[in-house]
Parts: sequence; C-alpha cells; structure tokens
Amino acid sequence: MHSGTGPGLPGRLPRRTLLTAATAAAAGLPLAACTVPAAPRRRDPGPDPAPGRPISLTGRSLLMQFLAHPDDDLYFMNPDTRRLLEAGAPVVSVYVTAGEANGINHAPGRPRPEPDKNAYASARQQGLRQAYATLLGLPKFTPWRRTVMELRGGKRAELNTLAHGGLRAELVFLNLSVISPRNRPSLPALWTDRGMRQRTLVADNSPLDRPSSYDYDELVDALVGLLDHYRPTVVQTLDPDPDIQRSTVRVRSKDSEQPGYSDHRDHTAVACFSWAALIRWVAEKSAARQPLPRFTATAFRGYYNRHWPKNLPESVLQEKAETLFAYGGDPDWECGNPAGCGDYSVGQGRPLTNYKGWARSTNYRYPGGELVVDGTRAAYAVAGLRLVRWRADGTGWGAPEDLGGGPLAPGLGHAATEDGGQLLFAVRIASLVGHGGANLREVVQYDGRAWTSLGNPERLPDRGRRIGVPVAVTAGDGSVHLFVRNAAKSVSTRVRDPRGRWGPWRGLAGPGGDVMGDGDGIQDGLSAVVDGQGLVHLLAAARKSVRHWAQSSPGGPLALRPPAMPAPGTPPHAFLRPDGSLGVVYRAPHSPGLVAVRPDGSPLPGLALQGYGPVAGGPGPVLLGRGERGEVRLRDAGGRTRRHRGVCVGTPVLVGAGAVAGLGADAAPWLWRT
Repeated sequence: MHSGTGPGLPGRLPRRTLLTAATAAAAGLPLAACTVPAAPRRRDPGPDPAPGRPISLTGRSLLMQFLAHPDDDLYFMNPDTRRLLEAGAPVVSVYVTAGEANGINHAPGRPRPEPDKNAYASARQQGLRQAYATLLGLPKFTPWRRTVMELRGGKRAELNTLAHGGLRAELVFLNLSVISPRNRPSLPALWTDRGMRQRTLVADNSPLDRPSSYDYDELVDALVGLLDHYRPTVVQTLDPDPDIQRSTVRVRSKDSEQPGYSDHRDHTAVACFSWAALIRWVAEKSAARQPLPRFTATAFRGYYNRHWPKNLPESVLQEKAETLFAYGGDPDWECGNPAGCGDYSVGQGRPLTNYKGWARSTNYRYPGGELVVDGTRAAYAVAGLRLVRWRADGTGWGAPEDLGGGPLAPGLGHAATEDGGQLLFAVRIASLVGHGGANLREVVQYDGRAWTSLGNPERLPDRGRRIGVPVAVTAGDGSVHLFVRNAAKSVSTRVRDPRGRWGPWRGLAGPGGDVMGDGDGIQDGLSAVVDGQGLVHLLAAARKSVRHWAQSSPGGPLALRPPAMPAPGTPPHAFLRPDGSLGVVYRAPHSPGLVAVRPDGSPLPGLALQGYGPVAGGPGPVLLGRGERGEVRLRDAGGRTRRHRGVCVGTPVLVGAGAVAGLGADAAPWLWRT
C-alpha cells in the first residue's frame, strides 16, 4: 500500500468478548480484561488538548509485535525480539495474513510440488513454532499448546503457546488470505477500499474448523481487542511510511518492494492497521476515563535494509540465522506436521545469502524507547503515543506524568533554552484515516506549557509521511536549530531566533533525490552538536560516507563540507571534546568495531567499545553502547568498561559523565549511577 491514504478511526464500539473464559483461564490471563468499554465516534485522532490523564502503573513487561507474514519478525525485528525474550519479557506475535502466497513450498533442488495454500500456510506456522522453540532454548520440535482464540466481533484465531524456564511465547494467527477474490493484494485493498471484505484461510491441521472474513473496521477492532487483552508494555510493528524508492522490476520481484516505495505493500498496510489500532486503543481508554496504557512502540524497516550498509556483526548475525534456519526447515525433518516442516525456500542456510542480504541488518523507521533527560531532574519519552515525564525522586524516577500531545510517533528531539527550560519536538500522526481519507504527519513542539504545530517541510501529504525523527540543538547565539530528514533523503531545517520566533522550513544543500538507491542520500538518525565556539554542526549517515554540515560563523547558514569520514554502519554521534573540538563515533559496517574520528576524518586514538547498534560519546571521553549480547556497556574516562545488568529498550543515554538512563521493558525509565 503506497497511496498515502489510511483507515478511519473508531465508530461506536460495542462491548465484545475477546477470549472465551476457558481459553483465557487456560492461558493464565485475567478474565477481567476480556471486555472493553465502547468509545465515541472519532474520524481523526487529533491532538489531545487535556494533558494530565492518569497513566497505568503496571510493573510487568510484555512485548507484542504485529506482523504481515510469518517470518517478518525473524528477518526484520531480531535481534531486538530475542533480547527482550532472553531478559524474561513474554512475547506475543500477531500474524495478520496466512502468508500462503501461491501455495508452493518449494525446496531448492527438489521437484516443484503442486500448489496447496492451506498446506503452505501450515508449514510456515510450523516453521515459526520451530524458531520460537529455539529462542526459548528448547528442541525445535517441542510440542506447543494449540487452541482457538475468540476475538472481538465473533472472529476466531489460532493461538499457539509455549513456556519454558520462566520464558513464554504466544503466536496468534489471524490467517487473512494475501490475495483478494479479484486477484489483488488483499491487505492494501482492505486498507483503502470501501466495502472490501477479505476471507481468512484455515491452515492444515489447525484447531480452527471454519474460515471467517474481515472488513476494515473489524480488523482494526480485532487488533484493539488483542492490545486490550494483553496490555503490552513494548509494541513492535513494521514500517507504516517506507521511503520513496523506485526499484527495478527485478528488485521488486526478488525483494517484493512495492512500486515506488522501499518495502512490501503488505508490510505497509499491516503497519498502518497496527498504528490505527494503537491510536484507537488509547482513544478508548481516554473516552472511558480509564488509566492510559503505558507502552513504548518501535516501527522497523523491512526490505529497505538492502539499500544500506549491513549493520550486524557476525556473532549477532549467526544468532539471527539460527532462528531463520529453524523457521526455513527441511523436507527431511520429522516435525510432526504432515503439511510441512517450515518455509523451505528460505531454509538450509539460505537466509544469509538470498535477497541482497536484508537479514544482515536491523533498522528502525521510528525508534522507540528513547529518553530525553534534563540532567538528573527529569526524563521524557513517548509512551502510549503521548509525551510522558518522570521527575527525579532522589533514588531514580518517580511516577509518570501525562503531558498529552498525541498521537505521537516514537522519538523525541530536544533543545535547551537560555532560561534553563527544554523544548521538545516530535512527529505527530495528524491523521490516519483510510478509505480515501488523509494520512498526515506534522512536527510539533512542547515548550513546557503548550503544544505548537511547526508544520511539515513537505507540501504533498504522501511525501510528508516520509519525514524523520526531529533533532534539535541550541547554538551559542541562543537560536534553536531544528532538523528532520525529508522525503528526498536530504535534510530540512527551521530556526527559532533568540526571541522565540520560528523562521520557515528550508532545505540544506547537499545529497538527496536518492530514489534509485544508488546515490548517497542520507539515512535517518541525525546528530546535531555545538562546538566550543558556539557553532552548529549536523552529521548524518549516507550510503558511502558520513555527511557533515556546519556553520562557519555565529548566526550563519549551515554548509555541506566535503566527505571525509569512512562509511558508517550506524548513525553517527557527535560530541564535544574537552578542548572544544568535536569527536564522532559510530559502528563500522557489518563489524563490532568502533569508528572514532574527528570531522576531518583523522582518527581519535584510544577509543574502543565492541558491540552493535548506536553508540554515543561524551566528555572524558566516555562511550556508551551495547555489547554483542545486547547488554548496555559504558566505557569511562579511565578506559574501564562496565556492564549494566538491566533491560534496555531502545538506546540508552548519558546523563552527565557519571550516570546512564534508559527505558526498561516495563516502559518505565531506570537510572544507572556508575
């Protein structure tokens, strides 16, 4: 789906049973969560003008992920899913389609079988059971408990449950057919077409005994019911707003990119349904005057990964491959499922060699779990699609305070003001309505008292969906510089003068227009910093280099400097060194190694921190990142490396030189004083 239109928001929702009492009790879930109050009709999510709502104080953790096809989680959300599961967070994976494709489960080197869509769907689900048993530390053919789950509106799904050693995984199969009766991709049509209804498929050997069907509202409602039942604290989705990317016919057939955009159309449609459900869930709780759900959300890139340097080192990649091998299976395995033992086309060692290696990366469209800290006084994050603040209470962070502003996409930009306050910036989902309705984004500002719209640097709604997470910094002259990646894969900026007046959106000169994937347009994950002279610098990862814009005089424009830094595997992080100059750190492509350089490309000796994912630098210098097992690591000014034992969702942040803050799997912040 790439038309720029989206689903409508809720009509008046009747009370409906989510699970039968027997199923809920067998799953160990509270029966009190089986119904939800009705919500008033709203066409548009809109900003919430009334912050101060109570927020759920649940202390438990649960990861819920929404997928289009069996294996989307294994390819695009790992190793994040694995790390949370290993840390003890239960995982619930919801697969919207049956993924039956043409019904041919072909093992390379063997005769091509006859099409059998019900059998192929069953084989893929068996592959998932093999993969998640492996993640739980069990033999891959461990039996699962398979039951029927009743959803809102009388819909039914298959629920598979496996628990071991305090770890738990649940797989929910909605089984919508991927092709509509008119031989069209069903999910994009369900998202955009009025009157569209799509049937489900009953996989071979399933406890389900009959198919069903969904229209647009019924699917969103079913997803809301699942959210309200499980009450996740971490939500993972696919990419609702993939990059504009004109791919060749060969790439589209091999990598399943939709015409004009960098991901599969089913991924986009299911991601939009997922975000519509999240928005509706929060709206229902608000309308019922119940505590708002507290969760952090992350949207993951899909086939987009093929266009960028690979960012997983070999050790992490092999862990990812282990689950993909179990999922792909082998026709010679005796798994106990007569319909098949996995998705044979991606089994037997092929996940790391096929399709341009998009298994070799994990990238975020909207990175979740990111904190903004105001020293040790307060921490801010997008939780439950709204801005939430925690104040320091002497030992850590206190209770969450709702600051409204939603529905917000994950990720915050921030800049300090001269009076000691904070300006916070986010992308607001201004509209997400389907059936020909608008799908709009805008940049918003919170100044500690009120919300203000700063508009969108893109004029066309479809291009406006492609903007990135805002990044901001305060220059030495008191002006605030705000930056976002734009639809052309370049940078747009607005500047707030010292009197608080915003100028217009302007584009920075430099790379862009990288729609074919072979140029040097930039990736999301900008880094802005002010040097010892009060001048603003902006850095961004491109395909072949790190791009660097900088002021040459106070109050002057930022100009692009010639590329001098090596190709990045992760977004760069710029930091101020004790002498007032800048250092830049990031991971090398497909390597655990650290690149530490000055902006002119000359190396910074003595800095090392093995691992994967983003890395940050600070005074001292200190370094902060993740080790190869996903643990938070801090290298202090003396060169000693310390490990934090807690769970971190998203990227941890430095709090001065002696503390680290992050969000836990319970969607609450922690503070680690070293």
